[in-house]
Amino acid sequence: MSLKLIEKRRSFGGEQCKYTHYSELLQCEMTFSIYLPSNKEKKPIPLIWWLSGLTCTDDNFSQKSGFQRLAEEYQVAVMIPDTSPRGEHVADDEAYDLGQGAGFYLNATQEPWAKHYKMYSYIAEELSAIAKSLIPHFSGKESMMGHSMGGHGALVVGMKNKERFRAISAFAPILSPSKIPWGLKAFSTYLGDDKEAWKAWDASELIKEAGMPPILITQGTEDEFYPKHLDETYFLKNAQENNAVVQYEKAEGYDHSYFFIATFLEEHFAFHKNHLR
Repeated sequence: MSLKLIEKRRSFGGEQCKYTHYSELLQCEMTFSIYLPSNKEKKPIPLIWWLSGLTCTDDNFSQKSGFQRLAEEYQVAVMIPDTSPRGEHVADDEAYDLGQGAGFYLNATQEPWAKHYKMYSYIAEELSAIAKSLIPHFSGKESMMGHSMGGHGALVVGMKNKERFRAISAFAPILSPSKIPWGLKAFSTYLGDDKEAWKAWDASELIKEAGMPPILITQGTEDEFYPKHLDETYFLKNAQENNAVVQYEKAEGYDHSYFFIATFLEEHFAFHKNHLR
C-alpha cells in the first residue's frame, strides 16, 4: 500500500491526520483525512464517515465544521474522503457540478468516466480497508453522514450496505437525483440514458427496500438550492409507504453553508452515537 501521512495536527486531544495513497480502483492518487480520538482508556472506537458536497475536498469538513470537539467528546473516529478522483489524466468538465469535485458517489459506466469514477466502490471497499487499518481498537461499528451531494452519497452508500452501517444522517441532501437538475445531468453523463439503471443510485428508490438504517435529515429553509435541487417530497413519500425510520427536520432561516452544518452538527453526532453504542 502506498499510504503516506502528509499532515498530522493535535485537536481537542485527538489527532487530525491527512494521507495520500494510490487508488487501484480509481487509478489515481487520492487524498483523505481522518480524525482519531485520544482513546486514553483503550476502548473500542466506532467510525463515522463524512461525505462532502460539490466542489469540496476532504479539507472543507475538517477545517470549517469544528467536528473534532464532538468526535473527541464521543470518542469516535471520523473518515473524510475526497469527492472524486483527481489528476491531469482524469476526465473532467468545466462545470462545477460534473467531473472532478463532483463524483456523485457512484460507479460510472459511460466513457470517458468509467475508468476513474468509481467513488462508491472506492469508499465501500478500498478506502474502508484503509480506514479500519488506521483506527486502533476499531469496534467494527460504522455510520454515514454527509452534506448536499455528500448527503446523497451517505444515503446511497449507507442504504446499499444496510447491514453494515448503523445509522445515516445528512445535511441538505440530494434526495431524488433522478428528478432534479444536478442529478439528471450527473446520472445521464456517468450512467447513460437508461433511467432504470439510475434507480440503484437514487435514495428515493433505495428507501423502498425494507430494513434500512434509521435516518436523520436537516434542511435549511433559506437554502439557495432548496427545493430546486433538494426536494424531499418523493423521498419522504416512499419512506412513509415503506415504514422507513426517517426524521426530517426543517431549520428555519438557515442556508446551505458550513455555518448551517456547524450549528446542527452536535445533534447529528448525538444521533450517531446513540446508534453506535
